[in-house]
Amino acid sequence: MSTVSDFIPGLRLSESFYLEAVKLVLDANFPDLQFSAALIGSGSEVLGFDTEMSTDHHWGPRVMLFLKEGDYQHYHKAIHEALSNELPTRFRGYSTNFTVPNAADNNVQLLKEVDHGPINHRVQIFTIRGFFRSELNFDIDESIQPADWLTFPSQKLRSIIAGAVFHDGIGLQAVRDRFSYYPHAVWLYLLASGWNRIGQEEHLMGRAGMVDDEIGSAIIGSRLVRDVMRLCFLMEKQYAPYAKWFGKAFTQLKCAADLSPILRRVLLAEAWQEREKHLAAAYEYVAEMHNRLGVTETLPARVSSFFGRPFLVIHIGGDFAKAILTRVTDPVVRQIAERKLIGSIDQISDSTDILSDPRWRMTLRRFYE
Repeated sequence: MSTVSDFIPGLRLSESFYLEAVKLVLDANFPDLQFSAALIGSGSEVLGFDTEMSTDHHWGPRVMLFLKEGDYQHYHKAIHEALSNELPTRFRGYSTNFTVPNAADNNVQLLKEVDHGPINHRVQIFTIRGFFRSELNFDIDESIQPADWLTFPSQKLRSIIAGAVFHDGIGLQAVRDRFSYYPHAVWLYLLASGWNRIGQEEHLMGRAGMVDDEIGSAIIGSRLVRDVMRLCFLMEKQYAPYAKWFGKAFTQLKCAADLSPILRRVLLAEAWQEREKHLAAAYEYVAEMHNRLGVTETLPARVSSFFGRPFLVIHIGGDFAKAILTRVTDPVVRQIAERKLIGSIDQISDSTDILSDPRWRMTLRRFYE
């Protein structure tokens, strides 16, 4: 593992590794080959959140190469072998040799020092279609339908458009651009679904607390904090990453400087009344954010009591969700919205298996068809 002083962010390491090592081998052995080179997809370094701790597994000098369909069949083995034999055994102080995937530990690979080649490098070779199929269970030759957008996990979408393309000889960036953000109608549907989730639980936090269930109240309060944060990601048109980096990515939003202290006080509150006070401040803040978006008429941005009960809520009867849905004109999205506002896969479930394994997507897609 590196020390803090010599740590190199993985994305920068990858770009240097491509330019100063991988590219030289490709130029010497395959001078006419058309390809793209990048670092996208899985990995904390792709998101820019890696630290020196990240170097202890799956991290190191690595690059992703993308070939045309016909070239992949013809060249991928030869490219792998040339890189294995000709890449240096170390780069920027890190071994370029990795252990074989550990089947007993999620196929993790570790850096392993060697004195000479051939090395077990991590220059992975794909086709563009194969990569997107493996990440999203989606064929890039097809048009992206609303049911697809709603079943693409936001963490996957973020990892696909994050990272960097170092060389683009076959149009990788153009495909990435197709996933840059949700279409307007889908975005409105997700906003409405986010507000709907808040409306379903905002009064329950206080109700649980009133019967001396502070644990239950705190759990509901934390769920509402997460829903507020997800709504903020949507409002600022940023894909939310998976749980490990959810809070870190939130700090990069424009609203975070104001909202983070409020949400932290919600989570630290010991009594439901204090929790409610800070949640009310958060609700009013995001309601003002909504009004600044201009997607609906200006809506009241002040909390009020819940049907006369002593619980503060931002809206009654789904006012925000209803107002947003009136602006959805896409007929397919409108048909989906006419059912219950279940939202996207991220709003339905936080199951790691469902969000990380794209094989579930076609089953989940039936919810919207």
